[in-house]
Amino acid sequence: MAQHITTTAVSPFQTSSSSVPRPQHSMASLNVSSAAAAARLLPSAATNKLSVVSSFSSCNYLRSSPLVSHLFLSQKRAGRGSLWSGRSTYGTAPSPKCFASNPEQLKSAREDIKELLRSKFCHPILVRLGWHDAGTYNKNIEEWPKRGGANGSLRFEVELKHAANAGLINALKLIQPIKDKYSGVSYADLFQLASATAVEEAGGPKIPMKYGRVDVSRPEDCPEEGRLPDAGPQSPADHLRDVFYRMGLNDKEIVALSGAHTLGRSRPERSGWGKPETRYTKDGPGAPGGQSWTVRWLKFDNSYFKDIKERRDEDLLVLPTDAVLFEDPSFKEYAEKYAADQDAFFKDYAEAHAKLSNLGAKFDPPEGFSIDEGSLQGQPEKFVASKYSTGKRELSDSMKQKIRAEYEALGGSPDKPLPTNYFLNIMIVIGVLAILTYLVGN
Repeated sequence: MAQHITTTAVSPFQTSSSSVPRPQHSMASLNVSSAAAAARLLPSAATNKLSVVSSFSSCNYLRSSPLVSHLFLSQKRAGRGSLWSGRSTYGTAPSPKCFASNPEQLKSAREDIKELLRSKFCHPILVRLGWHDAGTYNKNIEEWPKRGGANGSLRFEVELKHAANAGLINALKLIQPIKDKYSGVSYADLFQLASATAVEEAGGPKIPMKYGRVDVSRPEDCPEEGRLPDAGPQSPADHLRDVFYRMGLNDKEIVALSGAHTLGRSRPERSGWGKPETRYTKDGPGAPGGQSWTVRWLKFDNSYFKDIKERRDEDLLVLPTDAVLFEDPSFKEYAEKYAADQDAFFKDYAEAHAKLSNLGAKFDPPEGFSIDEGSLQGQPEKFVASKYSTGKRELSDSMKQKIRAEYEALGGSPDKPLPTNYFLNIMIVIGVLAILTYLVGN
């Protein structure tokens, strides 16, 4: 018998109208056995062998997250009692300190996510999972984790209950076995890893990701409800700017990120948006039905912008926040560009996605690290004396990060100078006096 996984297959950040009390995103049931239907939607993707670029001592991640009790009651924890409450809610366990992710485990987890995508066709909901964890960031709040952002807080029940996050419990069900397998990976990193991998496996651009995000450890650290965008506000352009400007994003990034709506479909019985079924969704993959933004709604390309611009197909969904991209003068400049040039869209999208995935995060190590072969991100810059000994050339950002990390490792900080070594100072003074005495004597 075919197994069914009910997932939210709507594109990231699309919500229901604020005037109607309904979930933010529509949902789709994805059937594991629908490989034939997926074959015409999914692009082929090459499997690359990946290696860890940066190496450092990484502490094993201590499991601090409450999980879905009714999902995992049967799982035994060797050497300790059960964490689950036995109720159909999220149990709470003592929350020890969280550590940075293990690079080797992240690399292996990515391969497991790729296999999950091939078997479940859950690209849209995994993209949305990462976006919604990061999209609560408020640039006007400096303190972590009050500022929100990519910190793994979306795993807690209090945040999952936000209307904007309706259905994301299904994403947690899908990736929880991967988290159990790789305990050295933080939830914050796993959410963003799954999101970026889903885009790439659907045929999208390579996202220049970095990792090492620290998890929040308790539900009290979750952001308040209302930080994520709506799909049908009265003034779509103003609403999008209010939400995304608060995150520190600009008009170009708003339009580029909107292009991810090329993935997914909407179900009216769950979100209030879209048709019950179209010729593009009646055969799945997964449970049939819903309305997609694009014809091939599991392929990442620039067809979203082309279809929104033409609006010739009544079977394709256009929300108020979609239509405004070609109505607002500033948005339209970028929407027209992306409709005509997929390479330009991919370039800007990759940069915007990476920026979004880092919002509000606290990294350990502070500069983060990469797990991509050949990436310079996370590698210390080779020091060349001649590069910095002449003129007034500015130090590179990576060199500044290296100097700062070494300074902090010795006990210093921007607000606290290194302690004075009096013995060393005395030796230096004696040496200088000896040199001066020798020179004067000659």
